[in-house]
Amino acid sequence: MNVKEIFETMDYGPAPESASEALAWIEARGGIAGNFVDGKWGPVRDDMDVLNPATGKRLAGLTKSTADDVATAVAAARKAQPKWAKLPGHQRAKYLYAIARLVQKHSRLLSVIETLDNGKPIRETRDLDIPLVARHFYYHAGMAQLMDSELPDREALGVCGQIIPWNFPLLMLAWKIAPAIAMGNTVVLKPAEYTSLSAMVFAEICVEAGLPKGVVNIITGDGETGAALVDSDVDKIAFTGSTAVGRRIREATAGSGKSLTLELGGKSPYIVFEDADIDSAVEGLVDAIFFNQGQVCCAGSRLLVQEGIADDFHARLIERMAKLRTGDPLDKCIDVGAIVDPVQLSRIEDLVAKGGPEGVVHQPCAVPEGCYYPPTLITGLHPAAMLMQEEIFGPVLVSTTFRTPAEAVEVANNTRYGLAATVWSENLNLALDVAPKLVAGVVWVNGTNMFDAAAGFGGVRESGFGREGGWEGLMAYSKPKGKATPVKPAPAVKAPDAAIVEGLDRTSKLYVGGKQARPDSGYSRAVYGPKGKLLGHASLANRKDLRNAVEAAHGAKGWTKATAHLRAQILYYIGENLSARTDEFAGRIHDLTGVSAAKATSEVDDAVSTLFTYAAWCDKYDSAAKPVPMRGVALAMNEAVGVIGAFCDDRPLGGLVDAIAPAIAMGNRVIAVASEAYPLAATDFYQVLDTSDVPGGVVNILTGSHTELAKPMAGHLDIDAVWSFSSADISTVIERESAGNLKRTWVNNGTQRAWSARDRLAQATEVKTVWVPYGEG
Repeated sequence: MNVKEIFETMDYGPAPESASEALAWIEARGGIAGNFVDGKWGPVRDDMDVLNPATGKRLAGLTKSTADDVATAVAAARKAQPKWAKLPGHQRAKYLYAIARLVQKHSRLLSVIETLDNGKPIRETRDLDIPLVARHFYYHAGMAQLMDSELPDREALGVCGQIIPWNFPLLMLAWKIAPAIAMGNTVVLKPAEYTSLSAMVFAEICVEAGLPKGVVNIITGDGETGAALVDSDVDKIAFTGSTAVGRRIREATAGSGKSLTLELGGKSPYIVFEDADIDSAVEGLVDAIFFNQGQVCCAGSRLLVQEGIADDFHARLIERMAKLRTGDPLDKCIDVGAIVDPVQLSRIEDLVAKGGPEGVVHQPCAVPEGCYYPPTLITGLHPAAMLMQEEIFGPVLVSTTFRTPAEAVEVANNTRYGLAATVWSENLNLALDVAPKLVAGVVWVNGTNMFDAAAGFGGVRESGFGREGGWEGLMAYSKPKGKATPVKPAPAVKAPDAAIVEGLDRTSKLYVGGKQARPDSGYSRAVYGPKGKLLGHASLANRKDLRNAVEAAHGAKGWTKATAHLRAQILYYIGENLSARTDEFAGRIHDLTGVSAAKATSEVDDAVSTLFTYAAWCDKYDSAAKPVPMRGVALAMNEAVGVIGAFCDDRPLGGLVDAIAPAIAMGNRVIAVASEAYPLAATDFYQVLDTSDVPGGVVNILTGSHTELAKPMAGHLDIDAVWSFSSADISTVIERESAGNLKRTWVNNGTQRAWSARDRLAQATEVKTVWVPYGEG
């Protein structure tokens, strides 16, 4: 092609990046990627092949680590952790800073190896991935520096097992390792079997930075290696990958006491309103779905376009797609590179072949032979179509239309996922009205794929739980200082041979939807005082009563929309009305437990104080504007989790109030299962709620067996989180059953500690990050 032809066609000529230095680096190290443990390489075995997706040629061999190899790495991390955690934050900060500098120094090598290994265009690895890797280590160097002063009550978890995917190999490594070691943890990280090479370069960077041995350990292998890491003696598992594997990890870690964060799949809506800048929205959509060949968990893979502009938008999009350049990812002019592996390519092809005929398939862009898939648009689908619901994880965009903003929100939320969403509109009032209504951990307004270390990223529903980045991301790698103590169950009070019966029979009902309700079972149990006095009967709730309580809680969604000031007023009012009945409740606690009148009164006073504390927090648990490096703002908004099920501890009144108050303060609706040993203080509390303007369904109280209610509570698909402070052994079943819809859990594993208000509020909220660019230039 000569200069005249270039000017006439305006076609891009090739601009290949040399791979020679990267290939030489691999060859110089024996051509095998293996384990880096305790500051040393090994074992290194040629167990598996690492292929270049663009050519299908072998890049290197790969060690498949055994369970013994994993145990060795964990032992090295365990040995190094106490000394690493005891370093002053400033000392840890210096190591993270050094790593950030060295990532920048070796950025060219890292970019090329990432492209060779993964198949993504060199422009993406060079201009996005590697700069963000450095950014995360710079940012978390600052967090290490500030930990001692800003997080004085928190400490490291211990040893963290981390499993990362193949779509962003080095960036996911940075997201995991940087916050973990900043907080004083040590790590054992397993990269994906397709893309382990950049982790090998990173291991050498750790050596060059002088990082103490055992702080960062890297093990290679496949899914069996990952399973061995999940089962190993680590204190935390952090996983990014598919929802199916995340569900298995949740089940495998149930009852182990291991901290868990999951960043899983998505089917993110890309909503275009009729007043949007269409050309900008088209360009943003190209980035949202064809970036990294669509192999992105938060890809804008569901296009929702307003009906009035749908034809015009689709036409412009197809025209833009026709100009996409596909081919050798080392060519700096390429837009769309290779699919990571033939297995993934086959999955994409099968899904489109199965679901594509439900709509109209557009593939205006040719691709080379090999492991490539053409950028694809499928129009005319209905919201329940298979491809509108299933994550494809490839360069395939599916589309439907909507008429009104309310319909857009309904269609957008019609998914089991909740990772990210995009809203395009020139009417910022409309965009900011829609953003809070979308069930997603991240919302981008008039933009897409905006990421930064200062802004939390993560999902809800089956997209997982936990956040990476920002202050909120540090909570996943730290814990309150101090040791938890074993839970001491309340002493059992058996039915006496000769009960003392005074007055008429009183059988307390359940409290559902603001009304007292008879239990479905028709059964109740007698509750006796320590001296054999019959105090009353408590209803025995079953799964049908739980179902009714869930329905009532979902019917009280107005509570979540209420202002923080209104919620505060009502919590203060509950506290006021409880205070007025201090003698009555103290007497009930004394009769139930036999404690002194002073201790009983103290429990009531503490409950009133707790209600006032969370009333105070209602309008003071601030959201934040994150200082991201762009002309715009990232708003970290604290939102209610939704419907929370809670098993109370054995304090008759205090256990109930401690569970309810933080949850409803943040706008959640609650299904509380009262103390199994001392339920009657909770049933007396119904009257306090009735006289305190609490809307029906906001607080629902059940009595009965914690053991029998744990499984249906944790398995209920319309409950968003389950807490357990119970003395019953139910933590394992709650965590295992929660895998159904991957709800959040907060369980005690048979221990107890004095949780701070902020700890409780963090469990009662989800952080949604809303990105809003601004300005004309």
